[in-house]
Amino acid sequence: MPNNTARFRHPAFKLSVGPRERTGRALASVRRLILFSLVLLLQGCMVGPNYRRPNVTTPVTFRGPSGAAQQASFADLPWWEIFKDETLKDLVKTALANNYDLGAAVARVEQARQVAAEARSQYFPALDYSQSITYGHNQFVSSPSSNVGAAQGFLLGLVSATWEADIWGNIRRLNEGARAQYFATEEARRGVMLTLVSDVSQAYFELLGLRLQLEIARETTQSYTATLKLFTERLQGGLGNVLQTSRATADLATAAANIPELERQIALKENQISVLAGKNPNAIETRVKLLEEIIPPDVPAGLPSALLERRPDVLSAEQTVRYANAQIGVAKSAYFPTIGLTTFFGKVSGPLSDVVSADTTAWSLGAHTAGPIFHGGALKAQKRQAVAFWEQAKAQYLQTALNAFRDVSDALISREKYDAIRAEQARAVQAYQDSVGFALKRYAEGFSSYYEVLEAQQQLFPAQLSLAQTEVNRRLVIVQLYKALGGGWNLTDAQWTAASTQTGAQNSSPPAKPPPPAGLKH
Repeated sequence: MPNNTARFRHPAFKLSVGPRERTGRALASVRRLILFSLVLLLQGCMVGPNYRRPNVTTPVTFRGPSGAAQQASFADLPWWEIFKDETLKDLVKTALANNYDLGAAVARVEQARQVAAEARSQYFPALDYSQSITYGHNQFVSSPSSNVGAAQGFLLGLVSATWEADIWGNIRRLNEGARAQYFATEEARRGVMLTLVSDVSQAYFELLGLRLQLEIARETTQSYTATLKLFTERLQGGLGNVLQTSRATADLATAAANIPELERQIALKENQISVLAGKNPNAIETRVKLLEEIIPPDVPAGLPSALLERRPDVLSAEQTVRYANAQIGVAKSAYFPTIGLTTFFGKVSGPLSDVVSADTTAWSLGAHTAGPIFHGGALKAQKRQAVAFWEQAKAQYLQTALNAFRDVSDALISREKYDAIRAEQARAVQAYQDSVGFALKRYAEGFSSYYEVLEAQQQLFPAQLSLAQTEVNRRLVIVQLYKALGGGWNLTDAQWTAASTQTGAQNSSPPAKPPPPAGLKH
């Protein structure tokens, strides 16, 4: 047999033609495969609907006293400029650095990012390798064989590649959906950051409010103590009676009972703030009192249409709609055949001594096609499921947008009404304080009964507590409005976690303290 022909290697291998003829056929196969690949690489018809944002019925203006259309928005301010309190600023920065819920949100973003990277890898060929080497007697590829008596070895070493042509857009739709999920988790993470800033601020002002109420309770207890002392002295002087001292004692005990209750609520609020900051429960030191916190005089809401572009929950819900839309295309692509290419190149030799021979080179180029014929309605059910999921995501997005408009309107209305409530409550407290003073003076001069004194004191205490709660609410509604508007939407991650040095320097000096409302003295 001529030297340029393939030699007999093993019963599993057949005689082949000479190397020159094999090379010519291989080149022809390569040309045909390249031409076929170019055809497949052409952009095919991407099935499924292209994404369009659902139409949202956007109001012209926000309902509320500050709902007039305006370009500027309260949400454009960084969080550290809302309330210029260094203690609050430090608590928020600590929470953004240590909060575990935020850490979990960051991890979810990383998961989604890697899922998107995995989906993107489907655009490229998958390369794999395999290798096997054996040596023995009466064996072939690690299996017993009686055809070969002499001891010999076998080598298999291949590099293979597979690639699926994205004719119908299945891979593109999968990538579109994966990116949407990634962006949704990213917006959810920013939503957690905004919520965390709001929760810390709200808890901080509630803590200041509880401490103000505790101060009022202690002052009221002192007032009842003085009244009881007066009644007791008059009883001892023969001018009073036991009924007066008994009523005064009961009022004193009732007011004093509020002190441990408020202390309990303060401790729980401090624990809440500590946990939000990622720390074990501990006391929270504050540098200013509630009434020293300056309320921003101007809180423009901006344009309602802009709210859809900056609220993290709305943006996250929209990305979910985009993901659902892509899933419809994925479901539709299942109706069409998949077309792919496979190839391998390597060495197959037995015995091992011939591994360097050109005749032991192994290669292959091929294409495969697979498609559905009958699945009993499964593909149609998958498509309808994807459409229903899109309808669900769309409805949730529209509801989220509607809730966003309501949140802003609620905060604007509440801000106006709290100001009006505070003005009337301050008048009531001042009137009750005057009545207590007059009643005590009249009682000491013998012109009124003890009932007038006790009644005036009993009305003053709850009025002072109500005014203190309104002062808390006036500050909380600013926090709620900032959150409702998607505050800090234009901040980078670095800006979220660290207030600017320049701003901190500007805010280092304490603000001017407004005079406290009547009845709320420090």
